[in-house]
Amino acid sequence: MASTPEPISVLFVCLGNICRSTMAEGIFRSIVSKPPYEGLISEIDSCGTGAYHTGSSPDSRTMSTLEDNGITDYDHAARKVHASDFQKFDFIFAMDRDNLRDLQRLHQRAGLGKASVKLFGEYSGKKRAEEVDDPYYGGRDGFEEAYQQLTRFTRNFLKEKFPEIEA
Repeated sequence: MASTPEPISVLFVCLGNICRSTMAEGIFRSIVSKPPYEGLISEIDSCGTGAYHTGSSPDSRTMSTLEDNGITDYDHAARKVHASDFQKFDFIFAMDRDNLRDLQRLHQRAGLGKASVKLFGEYSGKKRAEEVDDPYYGGRDGFEEAYQQLTRFTRNFLKEKFPEIEA
């Protein structure tokens, strides 16, 4: 009988924590709340590299995109990344390379910590890592595109992290 893998913790990061990282968190929460991944994630959160929207709810287009895809129970208040996050989380996923550079600088200043900090798009399933473009200044189609990317990245990450589990 195979042993159960150790639960992991995951943090998603974008600039303001109201569009991409919240969408990633909502998608990830939804997928891992059901079998076969249920119980394998100890903590999931999202935050921003900037404090522009601290305390705000996700963008209404993020919420409507999640809801249109059956994710109706997501709730979040934006926050800025903390130095303690690098100790608290196993994986910290940036949405784009600018976020990644900011996180890497903070990670160095925080004295590193246990977190593996990387671009979430490394799980694109393609030869090259993908960035999730910030849909904030565009239309609803940018949110739909982000949803598709983030769902694909989530599934690929889970398959890689838990290869012994059949989804």
